[in-house]
Amino acid sequence: MWHNYINATSIDEALHILAEKRESARVIAGGTDLILELERGIRKNVDTLIDISRISQLQQISINKDNVIRLGALVTHNDCASSRIIRSRAYPLARAAWEVGAPQIRNRGTIAGNLITGSPANDTIAPLMALGAKVTLASVKKTRVIPLKKFYLGVRKTAMEPDEMLVDVFFPAMTKTQRGTFIKLALRRAQAISLVNTAIILDLKGDTVKSASITLGAVTPIITHAPKAEKFLAGKKLNDKNIAAAAELAMKSAKPIDDVRGSAKYRREMVRVITRRGLTAIRDGKEQAGMPKKPIRLVSAKVAADPHPSAGIFPAAPIETTINGRQVTFQSGYNKTLLRLLREEGLLTGTKEGCAEGECGACTVFLDGQAVMSCLVPAPRAHGANIVTVEGLADGETLHPVQEKFIEHGAVQCGYCIPGFIMSGAKLLEEKNNPSRHEIEQAITGNLCRCTGYYKIVKAIQDAAKETT
Repeated sequence: MWHNYINATSIDEALHILAEKRESARVIAGGTDLILELERGIRKNVDTLIDISRISQLQQISINKDNVIRLGALVTHNDCASSRIIRSRAYPLARAAWEVGAPQIRNRGTIAGNLITGSPANDTIAPLMALGAKVTLASVKKTRVIPLKKFYLGVRKTAMEPDEMLVDVFFPAMTKTQRGTFIKLALRRAQAISLVNTAIILDLKGDTVKSASITLGAVTPIITHAPKAEKFLAGKKLNDKNIAAAAELAMKSAKPIDDVRGSAKYRREMVRVITRRGLTAIRDGKEQAGMPKKPIRLVSAKVAADPHPSAGIFPAAPIETTINGRQVTFQSGYNKTLLRLLREEGLLTGTKEGCAEGECGACTVFLDGQAVMSCLVPAPRAHGANIVTVEGLADGETLHPVQEKFIEHGAVQCGYCIPGFIMSGAKLLEEKNNPSRHEIEQAITGNLCRCTGYYKIVKAIQDAAKETT
């Protein structure tokens, strides 16, 4: 899929490579979008990937004395969903980040990558636009700041130049008088693309709206505001009549398409429904209903990886990594995904390929202490990393408690998806030793089983938790 892969150690290094390679190079961080785009031919003529995932200065979420929140280019969806700053001062973004994919996807996928992909169905764009976000684009020649509303030129088209890198996103934190939410309508509860979404931020004085920001996703070629609804609400009380009128005006702003997931007529009506739902939730103080106080991330701090691995240019250097506690060197496989590297070079076939699109979770492994979909991780990211596969869970002849309980409860059907479920269950018990049923369900939202229901799987993880407490 690529000919050269470079682990950049600094922003300057990444920018100089971009300046040289331009259209033939792409920056990669999480890769959850880019890997699929390369496989499907959406990003053509790309022969070099520049991995910035170990540049620590890009990993920060901060708020300054002027109440401006800044997200580095490596901030992930799980970082946002669990950040105290984002949850308290930019809640619509936290909610949208939590609605993305599943824990394994949120561990790798970055907010910056979501913005660059530029799909109108991407969940985090709507709240960031409602918040008045701007992006910082850097190149060797200059640094420039662009408002997010001017960043998009069309479907999946942005104002970025070939030699530019998005280094951060920033926006004013919500004030004490502002409240907001994010509402997503999709075909299932998790691992779903938005049919329609909306982000709403209201500045309130009592029960009166001083100003409103309403953005709509997945209904126009680019995510946009609903200006007539925003203007109508200003100075109005947030009562049923005005909420209904504002929702009607938001619907008139939508000009959606017909596709296999829903008709334009249906989407237009759903804009009205979810706008009304969001406004009503804010009025009733229920805008955070359904959002867990501490989302399950499938992350533990038990494994420390080398933040500065030696030799980072492939295929010139071998991939040197640690898998299941053993030092391993790969002389080939640099242009594959981590899934294929593990299976074909590493001969670790317990990690399964179900969809190869990050949808089924059968390929779940632990990468530096985080559960990830290995089908969406480039193989050279393994260099200097610590990886655990399902083969590494047992302690000699002693199975992991989750493995034992899956056998005891007959949770295994055809068995194909089970390694991924076991990995998610095991990581959950590292993160939380006494999870509730709802937390178990959160943990396995990225794992699909087509043989049966999930009752025995959930029960097995519940009983495994008792063994580990």
